[in-house]
Amino acid sequence: MVKRVVAILIVLMFSIQCYGFGFGSQGNKLPNFVDIAKQVKPAVVNINTTKIIKRKFYNPFHNFQSPFGENDPFSEFFNKFFGKQYTKKYKQKSLGSGFIISKDGYILTNNHVVANADEINVTLSNNHTYKAKIIGTDPKTDIALIKIEPKGDDLTVVKLGDSDKLEVGEWVLAIGNPFGFSRTVTAGIVSAKGRVIGEGPYDSFIQTDAAINPGNSGGPLVNLKGEVVGINTAIIAAAQGIGFAIPINMAKTIVPQLKKNGKVIRGWLGVYIQKVNKDLADYFGMKEPYGALVSQVVKGGPADKAGIKRGDIIIEYNGKKVKDINELPKFVASTSVGDEVNVVVLREHSKKTLTVKIGKLEEGNNEKELAKEKVDKLGLTVTTITPEIMKRYSLDDNNGVLVVNVKPDSIADKAGIQEGDIIKSMEYQIVKNIDDYEKILRNFKKDKMLIDIKRGKSRIFFVLKLK
Repeated sequence: MVKRVVAILIVLMFSIQCYGFGFGSQGNKLPNFVDIAKQVKPAVVNINTTKIIKRKFYNPFHNFQSPFGENDPFSEFFNKFFGKQYTKKYKQKSLGSGFIISKDGYILTNNHVVANADEINVTLSNNHTYKAKIIGTDPKTDIALIKIEPKGDDLTVVKLGDSDKLEVGEWVLAIGNPFGFSRTVTAGIVSAKGRVIGEGPYDSFIQTDAAINPGNSGGPLVNLKGEVVGINTAIIAAAQGIGFAIPINMAKTIVPQLKKNGKVIRGWLGVYIQKVNKDLADYFGMKEPYGALVSQVVKGGPADKAGIKRGDIIIEYNGKKVKDINELPKFVASTSVGDEVNVVVLREHSKKTLTVKIGKLEEGNNEKELAKEKVDKLGLTVTTITPEIMKRYSLDDNNGVLVVNVKPDSIADKAGIQEGDIIKSMEYQIVKNIDDYEKILRNFKKDKMLIDIKRGKSRIFFVLKLK
C-alpha cells in the first residue's frame, strides 16, 4: 500500500513538473502579453492615404448641334454637357499601419500602403495627426520609410530585434489597424521562416498564425521581448491563420539607403540561374540538390569577368552556403557595389573559388539575371539551353528555349505543350534565347498565339488561346 502511494506521488510530481497543471515552473513562463502591448502600442501609428483618381468620360451626345446655331447664348451649357469628353476627379482613401523608429519622426511601413499617395496622414496613439512625407521606397521588398515633424509630442520608439534568431514555434504579437480598428493586438506563433510567396525577387517572409487583416499592413510583428522582428505585409485571401511579415533584418539593411538615396542600390552578379532539382544533382554528382545552376552568363558582366561559366553551380557566396535558388539573389542584392566577394562553384565535379567584383543592379536589368525560377503568363517555366541541359535532356539543338515545367490547367497545358519541348518561334518570330522569348511574350497583344515547338525529332505547331 505504501509503495503504491509513493508511486502515485512520484507520478503526480512528475506530471506537475512537466506540464505545470497551470502552476509551477511551466506556468510561470506563460507569455505576459499585457506588458508587451503596453510597451509597443504607443509606437504604432495609423496611416491614412488619399489618391486623386482622374477618370475620363465620353458623352454619347457629343455630336449634338444646338438648334440656335453658332451664336447660341446657351453654347456654354451645351458644350459642358454635350461635349465629346470630360474628366472627373475622385478621392480614393486607404488605411494602413506603421511604427515609429526614431524620436525625430521616422516611420517604417509597407510600400503598398503609401505608393502613389497624394496625401499621407499619420495618427499617433494620442490621436494627434500629422502630415507625412515619403523619404524612400523599395517596391521589391515592399518597404517604405516616411517621416512626420512632431510638434511637442514625445514620440515612443520601438526596439528593433534580430529576425535571424527567431524560432519556429516562438510567440509573436501583431499590432496594427485592421479595418480601421486602431492598435489592435493579436497573438500567435511563428509558423515558418523564409517563405517564398511570389511577391518579389527577394521573398523571405516570416509566416505567422497571429491574425493579420487588411489595415494591418505596415504594422509591427513583435517578439516576447517587445522587439520588432517583422513588418506585417501580406495575407492569403480566404485563408485563416496564415499571414506574412518581412523580416526586420531586411529592413535594417534597407533603411540607411532609403534615408540617403530615397531608393535601394543593389549589387549585380550578371547571371541567369535555375533551380537544381534531384535529376540535375544526380547528374553533377551531388549528394543532395542545392545551390543555383548558371544557365547563362551576361557578357561583360561581373560574373563573366570573374570567369564564371554556363553550367557552373554556385554553391557558396561570400562565405554563405547557397541552399537554394532563392537565396542567391538576396545575397547579391545585399552586397555593396564594388565589393569583391568569393564565389564557390561546382564545375565538372570539382569546387572552384572565384573572386567577383560586384556591379550595380540597374533598373530594368534585374530579375531575369538574378531571379528565382518563375512561371510566366502562359504557365511555362523556360530556361536557356546549356551544354549540360543538352546532355540531360538528350537534345541535339541549343537554339530556342527549353520548357522545364508546365503549370497544370494553364494556357500552355491546355494547348498540349509538354516539359522537354523546345520553343523555336512565336508568331513566326525566331526564338534564340530567353531574351527573345520574353520580348515577344511581353509585346504580344492578340488573343491567340502560334508557337512552333520542337519535340524530339518532330516540329509541331500549337495555338495558345490567351483570352
